[in-house]
Amino acid sequence: MSEQNLKTGPLEYRTEHGRMNITGFWIFLAAEVVLFSTLFATYAVLIGRTADGPVPSEIYEAKSALLMTFILLTSSFTCGIGIHEMRRGSKKGLITWLIITLILGFSFLGLEVDEFIKYATHEGVTLQTSAYWSSFFILAGTHGLHVTFGTGWLILLIIQVFQRGLTNVTSQKVFIVGLYWHFLDVVWIFIFTCVYLFGMVM
Repeated sequence: MSEQNLKTGPLEYRTEHGRMNITGFWIFLAAEVVLFSTLFATYAVLIGRTADGPVPSEIYEAKSALLMTFILLTSSFTCGIGIHEMRRGSKKGLITWLIITLILGFSFLGLEVDEFIKYATHEGVTLQTSAYWSSFFILAGTHGLHVTFGTGWLILLIIQVFQRGLTNVTSQKVFIVGLYWHFLDVVWIFIFTCVYLFGMVM
């Protein structure tokens, strides 16, 4: 990137520190890919090992899975609009779209927690039910914990942007949390496809 582009390009890239932090976060995401790849591999190995417990097709509901997917993918879209507003220099626009993203994130988490409670109380499916269900709860639960962390991160950033405005530092942090949020959406697409859709026909 030329010196002129650094001066006129996106705010988050205009300092060496910002560029290094963004590069470092890409490396962090690579480690996260390894983590989730391991969890998916474990899940794949344990498919069908439901012991005496229910099989996935008896438990999974297309409506619930589709709703969670729609909400999370929509949150990725609103997060992207927030980044666009940030690059336009609109503090109000950025905060507005980040709040919408946050609300969608909480909605997703509420549905997932409700689903887990339903599985445990109505279907009798828990971590101890079988190897398959252990792998399911660990995979989906790890993703859910990441989303929970992301919502907390968004709250802190909204407060910081509100107090300090759009600076090299705050814009870099917003861009990084955007990368993180999009990554979680990609992981969820794999969970929806490999776990829910495949499980419904098992």
